[in-house]
Amino acid sequence: MTTPAVRTLGLRRRFGRVVAIDDLDLEVARGEVFGLLGPNGAGKTTTIQVLMGHLARTSGEVEVLGLDPWRQAREVRARTGVMMQRNGLDRFLTGRENLRLFARLLGLWGSDGRRRVEQLLAWSGLGEAADRLVVGYSGGMERRLDLAVTLLHRPEMVIMDEPTLGLDVTARRQVWDLLLELKRSGVTVLLTTHYLDEAARLCDRVGIIVAGRLAACGAPEDLKRSVADDEHAEPSLDDVVIRLAGTAVAGGAR
Repeated sequence: MTTPAVRTLGLRRRFGRVVAIDDLDLEVARGEVFGLLGPNGAGKTTTIQVLMGHLARTSGEVEVLGLDPWRQAREVRARTGVMMQRNGLDRFLTGRENLRLFARLLGLWGSDGRRRVEQLLAWSGLGEAADRLVVGYSGGMERRLDLAVTLLHRPEMVIMDEPTLGLDVTARRQVWDLLLELKRSGVTVLLTTHYLDEAARLCDRVGIIVAGRLAACGAPEDLKRSVADDEHAEPSLDDVVIRLAGTAVAGGAR
C-alpha cells in the first residue's frame, strides 16, 4: 500500500463561530505510530472525531485508509479500531464475557470468535483475571481489556484518544508494551496524548497542534533539536509544545 493511512488537506471544522480545526494538513504513513500533541482546546479530539466519521468536516479533504470517513463510515469502521477516553465495557460482566459480547456484535461467532477472545486475553495479560467482574479491575486492567476489544476484528489502524489518561506509572508502561507490540506487528496507531514521555517513547513522529493548526511535525528527537538553545541545551517535548504554543499566541493564531 502506497496510500497513507491518514491524509487531510485544508481540513476545517467549525462550531458556529468557533474554528476547532483550521486548515489542517496531516499525513500518517501506514505502519507508523503517530502522536497528536498540543494544549487543551487545540483541536486534537475534534480531529480524531472527524477521522472516525463521528463529525463531518466543514471543508477540506480527509481520507482514512483511502476512504472518506463520513461518506464511507461503515467501511472505515470495519478496518479501524477506536479507543476513546471512556470505554464501553459492561462492568458487571467478566472480562471474557465482555470480549465475547463484543465479538458477537462484530459478527465473530462460534469457534473463530472464541479463539480470538482467548488470543486477546492472553495477549493483554488478562488470562488469570478473565473470569472476574470488570467492576473489580484496576484502571490499567480496564484499559488493557478495552484495547483487546478494539483489536477483536484485526483492524489495520487503531485510533486512540489519551490511551493512558489517569493511569499510574506501572499501568501506563503495561499499555505502552502492548502498543509497541502493535507497532511491531505493522498496525498503524494514531494517538493523542498529554504525556510527553509517552510520545517520545512510542511515536515515530508527532504532530503538534496549536489553535487547530499543525504547528510542527517530525520525529520527537528532531523537534527537540529544533528548539535547542543555550537556555534549553537538552529540551524536552514539553519545551517544544510550550515554545510553539507561545509563538502561535504571539503571532495571533486563532
